[in-house]
Amino acid sequence: MGSAADDTLDEGVEQALRAGLEDFELSEEDRALIDAEPGSQDDDDNAGPLPVLAVVGRPNVGKSTLVNRILGRREAVVEDVPGVTRDRVAYEAEWTGRRFTLVDTGGWEVDARGIHLRVAEQAEVAVELADAVMFVVDATVGATDTDEAVVKMLRRSGKPVILVANKVDDQRAEADAAMLWVLGLGQPWPVSALHGRGSGDVLDEVLRVLPEVSKVGGAYERGGPRRVALLGRPNVGKSSLLNRLAGEERVVVDTVAGTTRDPVDELIRLGDTTWRFVDTAGIRRRVHQTRGADFYASLRTQSALEKAEVAIVLVDAGEPISEQDIRVIQQVVDAGRALIVAYNKWDTVDEERRYYLEREIERELVQIQWAPRVNLSALTGRNTGKLVPYLETALDSWDMRVPTGRLNAFFGEIVAAHPHPVRGGKQPRILFATQASTRPPRFVVFASGFIEAGYRRFLERRLREEFGFEGTPIEISVRVREKRGRQSR
Repeated sequence: MGSAADDTLDEGVEQALRAGLEDFELSEEDRALIDAEPGSQDDDDNAGPLPVLAVVGRPNVGKSTLVNRILGRREAVVEDVPGVTRDRVAYEAEWTGRRFTLVDTGGWEVDARGIHLRVAEQAEVAVELADAVMFVVDATVGATDTDEAVVKMLRRSGKPVILVANKVDDQRAEADAAMLWVLGLGQPWPVSALHGRGSGDVLDEVLRVLPEVSKVGGAYERGGPRRVALLGRPNVGKSSLLNRLAGEERVVVDTVAGTTRDPVDELIRLGDTTWRFVDTAGIRRRVHQTRGADFYASLRTQSALEKAEVAIVLVDAGEPISEQDIRVIQQVVDAGRALIVAYNKWDTVDEERRYYLEREIERELVQIQWAPRVNLSALTGRNTGKLVPYLETALDSWDMRVPTGRLNAFFGEIVAAHPHPVRGGKQPRILFATQASTRPPRFVVFASGFIEAGYRRFLERRLREEFGFEGTPIEISVRVREKRGRQSR
């Protein structure tokens, strides 16, 4: 396809433009950017899947507080209400140089029904997929019937168990912890998750029983699969879509809005590729307008987006596009992540609603015409198979790099055919352009004068027409540089 000739032409264009830049004032940072060669970033290879520690116990014994204590940061959602954690959520933790996967779970209850039954089932799955278990009991309450039932479940699993007596805030409460020997799980480790008392001793014991490499097949293995965040306002069907793609009930689903509080990582194989999907809490309003668990859930959702590479934003096709929908989409764009917009519950939309939806999309989402759109139904599975090709296209665009010579030849043609308008008797000229980075693609344009926002949008539109970039935001920054002769001596 003449690629060798194209490469030679690109190099010639690039060298000529660089030579022309010598007449302009350039900083060391400018020169480094112009001379930089495209690089690659490789993730560190792990020797094997990290060992997995599951944290279980009945509701409101302080499991998530203990998880945050171990992590050294406020990751798991904590509130003084039973049942705030509902799914099993994996985090990467470290103690004295050893890394392991820490899995927070929902409260385990006897005779649970409805949503609480599914929460208990997720806790049991977490035990099955763990190398060891940390069983948390409230020392101030003592062993309950539910605790006894958890002990039976743990014994059936055959996994090593560390018994943690939580809420032992001082020396006097250690007698309460000693009473938990009755559970028959060995030494109760007195801990105050809230204040950190005794947590180091427990973690030393954890490392003693955890293997160096997970023996459960790396159920929560980090790295490798591309990371996809499922975003949207509450009750739009994110968890239902995740379960549909997985082909099984991986996360708790309920008609009550706000069922998901923590981001939930799941490895799902679609076709020949394994993806890491992250189900997130529904974004209700601006973070500063939320309180309690919803406030921290919003922060966790933002964190999950930052860790993701591509986001699928779900919009309820049966309802008018709301300010919340637009804000979620803008959040993805601002984070620089690849984007797919999925209009869920399409099976409930009639012809009249489709007509109005198209008008709303034209009016409200005109700035993201580059984002692929999928009309689907998480309930019936309609069009969910279209997600993978769109994910692959969006990620390819997100990773795309345009050779500098080709980029400048393209800009030269554009500027010759459509020059920047004259302002104040001057016409700014594009001197040189380079792609500074990928993920998302970022371009730096060196110019002899200020480039107006409207012309930048024109350049972005033409870049997309020429090179694609479907499904990814792109950024264009302009650096104005003057000729050396204009500098006073």
